[in-house]
Amino acid sequence: MRTVYAVAGGVSKFTKARPDKTFPALVKEAYDYMLNDIGIEHPKFYEIVDGSVVSYFSDHFARQLMAGIMVQDYLGLLPKPSHRVEGGGATGGLCFQEAYKAVASGDMDVALAMGFETMSHVNTWKGNEFIALASDTNFDYPVGGFYSGYYAMMVTRHMKEFGTTVEQLAHVSVKNHMNAFYNPYAQKRRRLTIEDVRSAPMVAWPLTRLDICVMSDGAAVVLLASEEGLAKLEKAAGKSLPKVKVAAIGRGTDAMRMADRPHQSYEDFYRYNALPNEMDADSRAYYKELWDRGFRYPGVHSFRAGRMASKQAYERAGITNPLEELDFVELHDAYTSSEIQTYEDMGLCRYGEGGPFAASGKAFMPTVDYGLDLPEPSKVPVNPSGGLIACGHPVGATGLMQAVFAIWQLQHRIKDHFGNDTLQVPNAKRGAIHSHAGTGTYVTVSILEREE
Repeated sequence: MRTVYAVAGGVSKFTKARPDKTFPALVKEAYDYMLNDIGIEHPKFYEIVDGSVVSYFSDHFARQLMAGIMVQDYLGLLPKPSHRVEGGGATGGLCFQEAYKAVASGDMDVALAMGFETMSHVNTWKGNEFIALASDTNFDYPVGGFYSGYYAMMVTRHMKEFGTTVEQLAHVSVKNHMNAFYNPYAQKRRRLTIEDVRSAPMVAWPLTRLDICVMSDGAAVVLLASEEGLAKLEKAAGKSLPKVKVAAIGRGTDAMRMADRPHQSYEDFYRYNALPNEMDADSRAYYKELWDRGFRYPGVHSFRAGRMASKQAYERAGITNPLEELDFVELHDAYTSSEIQTYEDMGLCRYGEGGPFAASGKAFMPTVDYGLDLPEPSKVPVNPSGGLIACGHPVGATGLMQAVFAIWQLQHRIKDHFGNDTLQVPNAKRGAIHSHAGTGTYVTVSILEREE
């Protein structure tokens, strides 16, 4: 496997609607931003790039089959290789990893990952129906399988199992919206209070409108290269480019139907799913007590695919304690509840501790005033960009948006792109990006590291 560098990225403004541009033009907005940032014009870049991967979630939103090749054509990348990937909410994360694999395998020296979604072309109710088609259409969908209902069910189980509170959920929303206040690319830039979140219109108890991400139009691109490809890019740019290495990738899967997900014994959890930082005697006793009182894993309160993706990525990157060894995480927070669940899956805290972790202050930026009384200092900022809840969720672009913001963090160039350095994680050296589909059926985790 060759070393792969995440060289640069670009994003369009994420908004509720972009009637001014078609989806290929939206991707070009992000593509042009990326080229301008590295200082290479398209004709020179065309000579260097070996191919692309394009991601978009739904043919229904675009009302166009083979939309990926239309993007390839519009950007002037024909006849170079390209293919489309799709995997629900994890589509952008899968796209990033497929471009990574093309470079790591030696198939390409320079690969472009591009993603988009234009969700504004349909009414919200119709968009929710399209998204619900990512559930089992023979079993879950006919009995009301819409995702806000799924996630409400999951979090109510989390609340019953672990005592998680609605105020803890609201901490996630306040944090992410406040982070996005300083992110010019975000869709929802708002200062909120816990009361604002809880008094918003209820969608599916306990999830209010401010606990849930929104449909969006947007695009993102990421440029990946081998050492040889990076040298070509630097020669064309006439300058050195900050090195951000893709240290590892991981993936996991689970059954589409949550009722089909098997329960594991305490022994099997430790055999297959426990992380290195859960091997100490205190954690073993903690989990034994959970199992003795009826806890089962994965249940509907946890994402086994997220744990598997994290475990694989950590092993490949040599990470034994993510809370201590990651400087930030950009994770898939389609719901405030799923961010809390994912804290646990990624090992930032133990299963059952996600609620207190959310309100502790550990996941907050040290540079932002949230107007909250947080008992502990920042440890590992989660979604310093604002996440899906505040940035928006144009599905095919979302995982790539996370990668772009992670690259800028590790290049220590947030100020260059945002116009202020409020969201710059101090001395960021290693970060994780996490992309999630369905009710946790596909999950990707990628680890990025700064190289001096």
